[in-house]
Amino acid sequence: MTTTTSFAARATTVAARATDLSKVYGQGETQVVALDQVSVDFGQGEFTAIMGPSGSGKSTLMHCVAGLDSFSGGSVRIGETELSSLKDKQLTKLRRDKIGFIFQAFNLLPTLTALENITLPMDIAGRKPDKQWLEQVISMVGLADRLSHRPTELSGGQQQRVAVARALASRPEIIFGDEPTGNLDSRSGAEVLGFLRNSVRELGQTVVMVTHDPVAASYADRVIFLADGRIVDEMHQPTAEGVLDRMKDFDAKGRTS
Repeated sequence: MTTTTSFAARATTVAARATDLSKVYGQGETQVVALDQVSVDFGQGEFTAIMGPSGSGKSTLMHCVAGLDSFSGGSVRIGETELSSLKDKQLTKLRRDKIGFIFQAFNLLPTLTALENITLPMDIAGRKPDKQWLEQVISMVGLADRLSHRPTELSGGQQQRVAVARALASRPEIIFGDEPTGNLDSRSGAEVLGFLRNSVRELGQTVVMVTHDPVAASYADRVIFLADGRIVDEMHQPTAEGVLDRMKDFDAKGRTS
């Protein structure tokens, strides 16, 4: 049995798609091409890591696909919805209803309990959480005995677990993580990555994560590598060692070019 076959079978439905995506800052001599006609699919029920050197465009790609940033050319779809066709209010609603976010900074409200922080996006939207799903998410991230605690009463790892649960609680079509373990020690980071891995395997979630850490990337089903605003490589079923070797290759090419 090969993991590649089962992976291909699972990832037939596209959760998000970028086609010929470009992002250009400035004009003339000061012009910077952050994304250069990038085309990539993110399959449903798939965990994708985006990696590349500083300035390669990895965060720009994620922000454009997640509807957090505008793009200069090409197209982005979340499910069947084309982002460029949406007005600001429609885009806000799409992000609220179909997308979950996990950032390096935990972005929790200090006056709210862990549970209130988890359900906040749904409260703002005037939607009641699915109680069974919420209990499943809380159990998966191990927060059942911390729900009444405020962020200052939680460790960094526990705060990020709250952020993960908040992203999962509304059952979004896709979750985007921007260096979600960047502020955590290795043990807490491994816990959070394990929860994201389990959300894909057990809950059918789709996760796209920007990271610079080969160990974090090894939790993903595949890694896409960016350099100079383009996708230059892709790795399925990655290992930390394999990702590190690939990144070293890019560094060596960068020094010789």
